[in-house]
Amino acid sequence: MAYFTNKVVVVTGGSEGIGKALVDLLLERGAKVATCGRNYDKLYLLQTLHTRSQLHIFAADVSIEHECRNFIESTIATFGTIDILINNAGISMRALFKELELETIRKLMDVNFWGTVYCTRFALPEIIKNKGTIAGISSVAGFRGLPGRTGYSASKFAVTGFLESLRLELIGDGVNVMWVYPGFTSSNIRNAALNKDAQPQGESPMDEGKMMTATECANHILDAISKRKRTLLLTSIGRQTYVLAKYFPALADRLIRKFYFKKGKLVQ
Repeated sequence: MAYFTNKVVVVTGGSEGIGKALVDLLLERGAKVATCGRNYDKLYLLQTLHTRSQLHIFAADVSIEHECRNFIESTIATFGTIDILINNAGISMRALFKELELETIRKLMDVNFWGTVYCTRFALPEIIKNKGTIAGISSVAGFRGLPGRTGYSASKFAVTGFLESLRLELIGDGVNVMWVYPGFTSSNIRNAALNKDAQPQGESPMDEGKMMTATECANHILDAISKRKRTLLLTSIGRQTYVLAKYFPALADRLIRKFYFKKGKLVQ
């Protein structure tokens, strides 16, 4: 896709899942890509797969402000500017609020919300200069609260609100701000979801093989960015949930409760 040729694109959390799929596709389309992650070994492996491409890797935890600043400054030093920022890095959770340690929610907000805020703030001058794009990967949980995901829903609602407000502020500068609701997509996010003690679950309760692939999701995201869309809502279950939540909230309560609980116990 010619749109991305020679554009400098930042993808947070690009070592696996949707983030890695975005990095792979962007490099195929001629973009200069910078990505970060907490695990340097995974980033290095990603780099070995793209030795002939313009890929800049940087070990950073997006929940830490100065690491986000260092990542963005390193990207600008490497490529000279930033055209597009895709705030993809994120973690999820599975635990009932009445049982969890508050550290679980704190970690969710630090990574999902503050990580988006930090990277956006530091990249913003270059994106304004280039009249570029800021995208955020949200979730169905970002417009509809889900049981067992209080911290995840709160953080994704916050991301959506932040991006909606920012869009209105930056329209006059020629910057497009968009957010993506992927729906259920096959990735590592459910394996890495935090439990009630703020530790990774290590397993997924869902059949990952029946979900939209990360590559398919990434293709939709890049198409939406190239068309400078406002919102992207993916998967049939995501669209159904949106309609139910907007027009039939009581019915949505019953159906979502039934989906996530069996015999009164959280199973999804």
